[in-house]
Amino acid sequence: MEGTVLRVSSVSKRFGGLVALDNVSLEVGRSTITLLIGPNGSGKTTLINVVGGVLKPDTGAIYYEDKDITYMSPAERFRLGIVRTFQTPQLFRSLSVLENVLIPSKYFLEENVFDIVLSNRWVTKDREQVQRALEILSLLRLDHLWDAPASSLSGGQMKLLELGRILMSEPRVVLLDEPLAGVNPALAREIMKRLREIRDELGVTFLIVEHRLDLASSYADYVYALHRGSVISRGTPDVVLKDSLVLEAYIGSSR
Repeated sequence: MEGTVLRVSSVSKRFGGLVALDNVSLEVGRSTITLLIGPNGSGKTTLINVVGGVLKPDTGAIYYEDKDITYMSPAERFRLGIVRTFQTPQLFRSLSVLENVLIPSKYFLEENVFDIVLSNRWVTKDREQVQRALEILSLLRLDHLWDAPASSLSGGQMKLLELGRILMSEPRVVLLDEPLAGVNPALAREIMKRLREIRDELGVTFLIVEHRLDLASSYADYVYALHRGSVISRGTPDVVLKDSLVLEAYIGSSR
């Protein structure tokens, strides 16, 4: 794929006798939204965990900008600009929305985050970081909640806040694990719209695991379908969602 930023090459992963990934290869284009779809147990989350460095593959390799990152830790990948989320947002719920977004800034990473936040030194120490955080909140339509505690947000708003915190770290590739899970359809569409705006305005690349195809597919550039640990279809959303192998995989998994 032209302009590939992330490449998975012949990756396999076993858990005892279970083959979770079987010789999986895929490419993610720069500044695109790529979906990983498939029925439960198809290997999607395992693949995201391998790409993010949480799991190491048994065979195969992961490349970022042609650099082999297969055995890099999640922290090393983070420094390269590869960041992932989990199905449940990992927020500091007693802190405000703005404070949560400020935590991953370069300034915070250089000092003790809890000392800074609890003493409110960020108010006078680094106004540029605060301004940038507010701009990110505005992009996500959360700026009116900047001083609200994170615990007061809805589930969908928490997922947007986690995305804002990720953007503060200046990512290049974001791995999202079911960002629409448990979110009402209207807010789910807003989340996907925000992702598309972030792709267009900031050039961020997204690789997304998502079950809710009716809400996510129309915002994606490319789709990979997995079944029983293997890629069974790839292409634009229209092509993949009409593929007979994909339809059979979903129908068969529901029997």
